[in-house]
Amino acid sequence: MAYMERYQLWCKSAPLSEGSLKKLKAMASDESELRSCFEAELQFGTAGIRGIMGLGTNRLNDFTVRRTAQGLAAWLSSTQLPQRCAIAYDSRHNSQRYAELCAVALAEKGIRVFLYHELAPTPMLSYAVRQLGCGCGIVVSASHNAGAYNGIKCYGPDGCQMTDEPAALVFTAISKIPYFLPAKQSFAEALEEGKVEYIPQSMWDSYYETVLAERVSAADASNLNVLYTPLCGTGNKPVRHVLGKIGAKVEVVAVQEQPDGDFKTCEYPNPETDAALNESYKIARSTHPDLILGTDPDCDRVAIAVPCGDDFRKLSGNELGCLLLEYILRVRKSSNTLPENPIVVRSIVSSPMADKIAQKYGVEMKAVLTGFKYIGGEILALEQAGQENRFVFGFEESCGYLKGTYARDKDAVIASMLTCELAADLKREGKSLLTQMDDLYDEFGRHETKVVSVELTGPDALKISAQFMEGFRSNAPQSICGIPVTLLTDYQARTRRNLQTGEETAVLLPKSNVVSLELGEKASIIVRPSGTEPKVKLYLTAVDSDRAVAQTLLSDLAAAMQSYLPN
Repeated sequence: MAYMERYQLWCKSAPLSEGSLKKLKAMASDESELRSCFEAELQFGTAGIRGIMGLGTNRLNDFTVRRTAQGLAAWLSSTQLPQRCAIAYDSRHNSQRYAELCAVALAEKGIRVFLYHELAPTPMLSYAVRQLGCGCGIVVSASHNAGAYNGIKCYGPDGCQMTDEPAALVFTAISKIPYFLPAKQSFAEALEEGKVEYIPQSMWDSYYETVLAERVSAADASNLNVLYTPLCGTGNKPVRHVLGKIGAKVEVVAVQEQPDGDFKTCEYPNPETDAALNESYKIARSTHPDLILGTDPDCDRVAIAVPCGDDFRKLSGNELGCLLLEYILRVRKSSNTLPENPIVVRSIVSSPMADKIAQKYGVEMKAVLTGFKYIGGEILALEQAGQENRFVFGFEESCGYLKGTYARDKDAVIASMLTCELAADLKREGKSLLTQMDDLYDEFGRHETKVVSVELTGPDALKISAQFMEGFRSNAPQSICGIPVTLLTDYQARTRRNLQTGEETAVLLPKSNVVSLELGEKASIIVRPSGTEPKVKLYLTAVDSDRAVAQTLLSDLAAAMQSYLPN
């Protein structure tokens, strides 16, 4: 169906308010907006759907949200899975409304729905899916995207984000559903009839107890002063509750404490970026905390900054991941509490420095595709083999971490607790997270990392991304910055080729549109399209015993790769 056909169908059939109908008709004189809103339909994948809120098939609105939930309900009804669904939502505009629309759509199909009665982090939804024996789950959130966005993230019965096979079935089900099928009853009616029920406080309490049981250190963190920002999201209550339980002294960034779907003080609430902590830096310069800590709107990612002279240094997701990994392994090794044949997991785009840390402690490291569902998948495989306790820690460079198996998605609540534990222990020793990071670099080599994102715009963004990836894998460089490429891995073809010997081996991971170049022990470059946004991403790593040399090489790699990127 062409975009004009979709547009005309909406003009004719969409049950809109007078104001919305006026906006819709005004698009007729704006070709760019018309194409942007109707050129395509939001695609359902393993991350659900995500997009800008507004009118049209390529926007998130009541109709696209309800249709998505109806497709999920149709899929669940066709399975032998429990006919139960848990739902959570974040602080974005329309999040609660979309959650209630989803609840009604599922209840109409006879699915029992459990809904958090207030904002709840993504990891708490993952936890609830497992505790309530649900066949699926939903989080209404666009994670760290700007305020114009929202999304529907869907989870399987194991508490992981949905995998490829069920996602494809849900997408097929969605495509068969008309946009404007009216709901059979209101949310209030479904709630009153018991088809939908609120998740009780006991679930929150159980989650907190489970997280606190994952502590590594027996000492409290009462010596630690923390400045915390929830970035106007869901972390405010859970993070403060858990940090309070371990004794940390927490001050909250007041202008980012309460929910705010506009994110007025942080336009792009992504803790991966230094700008996300700008408001924290303003306060910290006068209050001098030991640690700045920030969580994203759905509280599955956490980032930190620590004092560095008269300023603050923000640690990367890789650095915090390596710090937490080494801390957990060191303490558990010394206390003889590591399980037999322990396993830690990282994504393929995360720092290979973690492999060296795992090797030091005799722990197996598994590298999986990007997306925390693959880390969760490793936990599930262990669980099915009766070896769940072998999982020790998992992380990805985009500030996502998990210790324990109670949830199957990254959890900024537990990561915040562990970070504060480690910082408090180091402070008692007269050290800091920075000095500890430097010690790790001295031991394992400087691993300088950088992520380069190229945002693609317009209705052809996905096409441009696909063409770029195909062109890059067909004409991958043989050397970069004068350094030979030694290994080329094509995760879509599932092959790894040694460019020096010509030997080719199989990659045992699922197919994925990713190309990796290894430059001996000196560097690596990984290229992939974003799974949730119209972006192409480069993950660069440079390694040397000398920091300045590693940083120079990293800068040179980024400059050299510019010529390969789409405009």
